Amino acid sequence: MKNNGEVYLPALGVVSALGCGKADVRRNLFAGERPGVVKRSDLLVDGSSVFVGEVSGALPEIPDDLAVYASRNLALMIAAADEIRGDIEEAISRYGRSRIAVVMGTSTSGISEGERAIEHAIAEGELPPDFDMRKQELGSAGEALARYLGLEGPALSVSTACSSGAHALAMGRRFIHSGLVDAVIAGGADSLCRLTVNGFQALSAHAAGICNPFSRNRDGTMIGEGAALFLMESREAEIALYGSGSSTDAYSMTAPEPDGVGVERAIRQALDEAGLTVDAIDYVHLHGTGTLHNDPVESDVVSRLFGMSIPSSSSKGQLGHTLGAAGAMGAAHCWLAGHSSNTDRFLPPHIWDGVAEPGLLSDALVSAGTRLADDARGMFLSNAIAFGGNNVALVLGRAA
Repeated sequence: MKNNGEVYLPALGVVSALGCGKADVRRNLFAGERPGVVKRSDLLVDGSSVFVGEVSGALPEIPDDLAVYASRNLALMIAAADEIRGDIEEAISRYGRSRIAVVMGTSTSGISEGERAIEHAIAEGELPPDFDMRKQELGSAGEALARYLGLEGPALSVSTACSSGAHALAMGRRFIHSGLVDAVIAGGADSLCRLTVNGFQALSAHAAGICNPFSRNRDGTMIGEGAALFLMESREAEIALYGSGSSTDAYSMTAPEPDGVGVERAIRQALDEAGLTVDAIDYVHLHGTGTLHNDPVESDVVSRLFGMSIPSSSSKGQLGHTLGAAGAMGAAHCWLAGHSSNTDRFLPPHIWDGVAEPGLLSDALVSAGTRLADDARGMFLSNAIAFGGNNVALVLGRAA
């Protein structure tokens, strides 16, 4: 039977440069800290140093029966999934294993394992005996996680660059509305690898220092890693995913369309699907990469729709650009802001040098300690703007 009701997000598992688990991420996010931003000298091919957002500490061991998928990317997914394992097991009891889908966004999968395998092949003349292509296949993300959780419903991966994780949530919502499944594990995961860091460096899109979104001094983004996973179902919970919108600019492989037509279309679609007007949105989680072209386009669109004073922020300066996980990570930060565990009603802050560029959203960028207005319901918009002009907007917030 087709479900025309809301889709809820009762559980979130998250790991990033802000910490492992909701408690650590919540504390460091709202305090404006960046404990996982580190300088690495082993990523760029020229040996120079670069700042990245790194997950610190030990990650879970990958079970032997998943050895063909073994990668840091899978370990990040398992860490996020383990945080909500109890909620997932309850969903299995309610619906059965075949009625729960997995939709994962990723853009790197286990590429770092592939890089090491190639280095071994160059040195030894053959690939390592334990290397399997499934370690780095993009499609392995959803498949491996479903096998880890023992789920038997549809399992797939989405790879649309930096909007992958947001697309995964939008697809999960459609799965439930279609009646195909009763619950979905949806989100995104990406891990640090030399390919992406050097790729952004080659495009002159990686910051020389720490990412500085919306600043006059911005000079690029900062690559990060992490995973954010949601349990989605139609059973009522505190936070709901009210709507999603997507568009493709077809303008450039790497730059957004200058007038932001596609970004605006995605936002309007998300609002329409949610049945909301622009006045209903209390906060915008910006994609905010810190690049010369992305920030002005997004700023123009957001200010055009919501005005120059809508509370907004980008988290790239705290944890880096988590690529295929970024859309899900933005949704996770909105979830943390709207959830009752955020008793102080803090909003995710915008961490930057404070040097404004005329015309950008400088007056709207919230600082650490900024709270959601007392009369605000707690409705959030989260943007994801990807290479290839692939745009996704999500509307989520507190249940009515």
